[in-house]
Amino acid sequence: MVGRVTMAEISKAGAHPPSEPTEARRPIHFARPGASSFAIAIDPSGKLHFSSDELYGDHVVVLLGCEVPDSHLAELAADGVSYVVSDKKEIDVGAMLVLLGKELGISRVLLEGGANVNGPLMAAGLVDELSLIVAPALEGNRGSDRIVEFGEEGLAGRVELSLLACEKLGHGAVHLRYSVRHPSK
Repeated sequence: MVGRVTMAEISKAGAHPPSEPTEARRPIHFARPGASSFAIAIDPSGKLHFSSDELYGDHVVVLLGCEVPDSHLAELAADGVSYVVSDKKEIDVGAMLVLLGKELGISRVLLEGGANVNGPLMAAGLVDELSLIVAPALEGNRGSDRIVEFGEEGLAGRVELSLLACEKLGHGAVHLRYSVRHPSK
């Protein structure tokens, strides 16, 4: 599962209205419920486009905000892409994951989002493990990418990490695995 920015870098497709009239069903359209693996994207405003129903062998499922126009849903459906439209302005990713589990059998999700996706999902208690590979290189630019970001308040007091494993990799890199605990739960 990734956010809109990461998925746009992967899909690279532009807008293309369907060539034939296509029904825009709300709130759910599952084009391939029997798929064995899924590429899930969080796209609140419906800016993502796809040239097919899969990426790297994974069937595409898009989690959308309630204000996405029917024309965008029709484009996704025509491309064979599955989607779930939120009934609220803010996407409740937790509720949508429960739905994907029930309807598509998805029980485990690998989150590979950017900081703006990772932070809110961690704060919401939807992440149970953090896996990091640290390489011996520093970028250090102002505004460099972060792994996790959550507003002004951050995640202090909301999330606690506990080291599960530390594995030495080649070229001086290390793989760190942490369990994620939510003290308020």
